[in-house]
Amino acid sequence: MTITVIGPVPAPGEDQAMLVGRRAEHAALEQLLARAQGGDSGVLVVCGEAGIGKTALLQHLRETAVATGFRVEDAAGVEAEAEFAFAGLHQLCAPMLARAAALPEPQQTALGVAFGMREGAAPDRFLVGLAVLSLLAEVAEDGPLLCVVDDAQWLDQASAQVLAFVARRVAAERVVMVFALRDPGVTAIEPFAGLPELRLAGLGESDARALLATAVRAPLDDVVRDRIVAEARGNPLALLELPRAAPEVQLAGGHELPDVVSVARRVEDGFLRRAGNLPPDSQLLLVVAAAEPTGDAALLWRAAAELGIAHEAAAPAETAGLLELDSRVRFRHPLVRSAVYRAATPPDQRRAHGALAAVTDPQVDPDRRAWHRAQAVVGTDEEVAAELERSAGRARARGGLAAAAAFLQRAVELTPEPAVRAGRALQAAHAKHEAGASEAARELLTVAATGPLDAVAQARLELLRAQIAFHLARGGEGPRMLLDAARSLAPLDPALSRETYLDALDAAIVTGGVGPGGGVRAVAEAARAAPASPESPRPADLLLDGLVTTFTQGYAAGVPGLRRALDAFAHDERDAHGANDSDNRRWLWLASRTAMSVFDDEMVHALAASHVRLAREAGALATLPAALLVQSVVLVLSGEFSRAAEQTAIAAATRTVPLLHGRLILAAWRGRSDESTEIHATMVREAAGRGRGTEYALAQYAMAVLHNGLGDYPAALAAATRAFESDELTHSNLAHSELIEAACRTGQPERAADALDQLSSRALASGTPWGLGLAARSRALVSSGPAADEHYREAIERLRECRMVTQLARAHLVYGEWLRRQGRRQGARQQLRTAHQLLSGMGAEAFAARAARELRATGEHARGRSAQPSDALTAQELTIARLVATGATSREVGAQLFLSPRTIEAHLRSIFRKLSITSRRQLRDLQLP
Repeated sequence: MTITVIGPVPAPGEDQAMLVGRRAEHAALEQLLARAQGGDSGVLVVCGEAGIGKTALLQHLRETAVATGFRVEDAAGVEAEAEFAFAGLHQLCAPMLARAAALPEPQQTALGVAFGMREGAAPDRFLVGLAVLSLLAEVAEDGPLLCVVDDAQWLDQASAQVLAFVARRVAAERVVMVFALRDPGVTAIEPFAGLPELRLAGLGESDARALLATAVRAPLDDVVRDRIVAEARGNPLALLELPRAAPEVQLAGGHELPDVVSVARRVEDGFLRRAGNLPPDSQLLLVVAAAEPTGDAALLWRAAAELGIAHEAAAPAETAGLLELDSRVRFRHPLVRSAVYRAATPPDQRRAHGALAAVTDPQVDPDRRAWHRAQAVVGTDEEVAAELERSAGRARARGGLAAAAAFLQRAVELTPEPAVRAGRALQAAHAKHEAGASEAARELLTVAATGPLDAVAQARLELLRAQIAFHLARGGEGPRMLLDAARSLAPLDPALSRETYLDALDAAIVTGGVGPGGGVRAVAEAARAAPASPESPRPADLLLDGLVTTFTQGYAAGVPGLRRALDAFAHDERDAHGANDSDNRRWLWLASRTAMSVFDDEMVHALAASHVRLAREAGALATLPAALLVQSVVLVLSGEFSRAAEQTAIAAATRTVPLLHGRLILAAWRGRSDESTEIHATMVREAAGRGRGTEYALAQYAMAVLHNGLGDYPAALAAATRAFESDELTHSNLAHSELIEAACRTGQPERAADALDQLSSRALASGTPWGLGLAARSRALVSSGPAADEHYREAIERLRECRMVTQLARAHLVYGEWLRRQGRRQGARQQLRTAHQLLSGMGAEAFAARAARELRATGEHARGRSAQPSDALTAQELTIARLVATGATSREVGAQLFLSPRTIEAHLRSIFRKLSITSRRQLRDLQLP
């Protein structure tokens, strides 16, 4: 939602000049406050160019909120603070931390570690987000809460991501969150994309003239007035500042003001001219204030004393309207801070940082002291570089990868000794890649490669280079480079070498073998050279061995090893908080897909659920969407469409990576043509130029399902054929049965021969009801007479023994269709009736319609599905109802779904109303689907 508004001119006082023409914006903000007073939440991002009036509007909002009973907490992004992990978040939350004692212990720990108040493992960023959400909800129990974040474009990455996550999940709390964000061009603002916006446009001409009149008391020459209004382009700060920067002769005599590149630049130039007229000590004091981001007046005066600057030096800066000094240091506008700092000479910048470092307590704030020391250095300084490296370690421990990367990058620049510099560059590259800045990481690898590096470091450099290449290109040279890195690591770090071989194999499966030497078989052949696994092989070791055997010696040879690996993942009982926990999270994505490849429905359910559980417990939203994707596909195949919808909705809510596969597969099985086509088009667009990897193949599989359900068999055959070309889809066995059915229905059974042979041999090797049932159904489609009848019956018998209800329902459907064509109407009706009941019950609308058409052809009409009370619930409400029915508290449900307890309570009220019940006990007595 974007709102662009220009309101009529209110009658402003002198101190409200910046609010001229903003009545409509006032109303939009005050509406948020009214919603919170009524028990609802509100979120808004106020966008606009520098000087457009965002800060003035926020101040008006604060005053209104205080007057109407709100608690107000605020923070402001500062450009110099952008490298300090969770700095902005701590600024906002610090006054509320006394209430953190009411949070669950994992959330308390996450906040404490993130803010550097306690020791512990680095918390996942979104576990911190859940903790902040709970903290705000706890504070809002006492009354409505307003959280204001100005200059959000300068927040550190960790704070921006957490606050945006909280804003999307705050829902039913009495919390208003407002962010002021400068338009793109300063820094990336992606975390806030998609939140409701209030976009501030420039003032209209009449409003601009009214505001200009408040800034210039003397009569203005008409030509000059028109010129100022034209150059300001409706920017309120420009209208106030441009006249102050012009000589009186220009204002009165009609001389034109010079053209400017941008309003912001012109306003900055005006501030600089005013600063340039100050005494030297006042100018230097401004530079110190600009370099010190916390606004701590006591710290500023200690630094001033270090430089020999007297208190009297502040008066000229205050008189010039550039600075306000009391208990806090405030610039008139953020443009003053940035303009003053950037215009300062490098020696003055270094003097300011050196003074700030000298007066910053190394025990209380070692990281900020290290950063100031680093900015004060000319050339190299090993002592400062080492201090930055220690700061990077502390930042990483708090979960601040971007901050750690920034500290390390500056440490590299300051390191005099080549070998040490290369090692730090490698560390910095790792941190940059983990923080999502892979291009910057690649540049640091170039520095590290100049060396000298020992053999282990050189091998790790090649591994990181391969990981970055695969991340950026999703194919190309990635698998080959991973193989090269694995070979280099073999004599140096056998365990890491084996993991890298497994990474290479996974990459080849995922990309479909795109790129030179990247085919799955070629990678598996190369992985046979992996070092032997240790005496007690880890689950990942067993998985590597099983996959290598499968792709080099054949499916039947690999199944026993794959089963051993899957059993190891399923039965690993080590400490859930130990290293093994993170290992499992890393490889369960591949293990779950492997369970599908051996047709083990019970195992894939267990591993997918375990992956989701571990990711949720750790708050690991980086891996949760992928875990939810696998689980949603399994739930779809099991006929649990409503639960699958819940999982895809939760994955979407995390807003980490746009995994559309789960949504597309669900929409296709539901037979929703328009929705499937739209998602498919988006996936094809996003996969453009990356080759025919998993994204492409899964999209084709889903479209094959859709078209088979709709009875458009030529389209289904085309999509299934494309899907069958993928190593990932043939590995998971998803595409085989779709291709076989479509080929048979188009009268081209010969096109299904290879798929049928592969499916039958794999089913026999796996020996599971799922695999054997699918194979029997597929053989029935290409058979005739008594043989076909026997195969159909076997398929139904086998598939009844597994959890894949969709495949059982389709077995009844195709058997009924065959029986009708054989003239056996009674038997056909029985099968089609069962198929229709199963398919309509799970929500497979297109397949159910196909069954209904066949039933009508036998002379019988399909019965409509009887309505259930739970049909009125949304997917999210059904999820909450199920969890509450198990006895979970609102806080427990909220933690699982990344919602606040108050939001769960709001949903429960809706659930109770729709189901005509009044208590949780009654909810437990209902038979929820």
